[in-house]
Amino acid sequence: MSQSHAIVVGGASGIGWASAQALAADGYTVVVADLNGDGAAARAAELGDGHSAAQVDVTDEASVATLFEGAGTVDAVVSCAGFSTIGLIVDTPVDQFRSVIDVCLNGAFIVAKYAGRHLSDNGALVSISSLNARQPALGMAAYCSAKAGLSMLTQVAALEFASRGIRVNAVAPGFVHTPLTEGAALVPGVVEEYIENTAIGRAGVPEDIAEAVLFLLKAPWLTGEVLDINGGAHMKRYPDIIGHLMKLGGT
Repeated sequence: MSQSHAIVVGGASGIGWASAQALAADGYTVVVADLNGDGAAARAAELGDGHSAAQVDVTDEASVATLFEGAGTVDAVVSCAGFSTIGLIVDTPVDQFRSVIDVCLNGAFIVAKYAGRHLSDNGALVSISSLNARQPALGMAAYCSAKAGLSMLTQVAALEFASRGIRVNAVAPGFVHTPLTEGAALVPGVVEEYIENTAIGRAGVPEDIAEAVLFLLKAPWLTGEVLDINGGAHMKRYPDIIGHLMKLGGT
């Protein structure tokens, strides 16, 4: 049986790293790709022989093209790159809004474009969306908009790639303890409010999401799905991060 090959974009930390570990444990050879090239190299070394690393900027089409061309044909792609900012719409500089859209939506589009060209027949692409694709949050207009767009991009790609048996899905995590959420987690009350509004009663960890990623990569009759992995938080409401920040600042 031939070896399966995977690329994890944004694989040097958080959900991407947990996904890379899960894929490697399942027998894939993994390319850990990240804007942090040194971090990606260190992670690939942790995975062991046969795995490799690449530096990639998802906002730069040439960079993404080089990544996929160097990897050749792959069987699985996990698209994890993302970041967020916080600020009310009336106070947010347009360039800051664009920067989030550029990474979280445009970057996901570019990765999907080259995944669609390089994935093997019957391969799979899984992107990391967010609870914020469906649940609005004060001060997170750019991130919420980008992730909502990613959910629809996932469905369009699923339709377009289906003729080759390529399945395209997304995972929509709730609040997960990762480097992306470290800043919010440091604000008193934010994690507590999230847990209060989560049926399962805890925040997530990257391994929770990695399990779902691996499931979606392997599910043979599932495509165009955006899978909520949030402990039931989609049934309630998102934390008021802006409110907690204002309390912290004494306003």
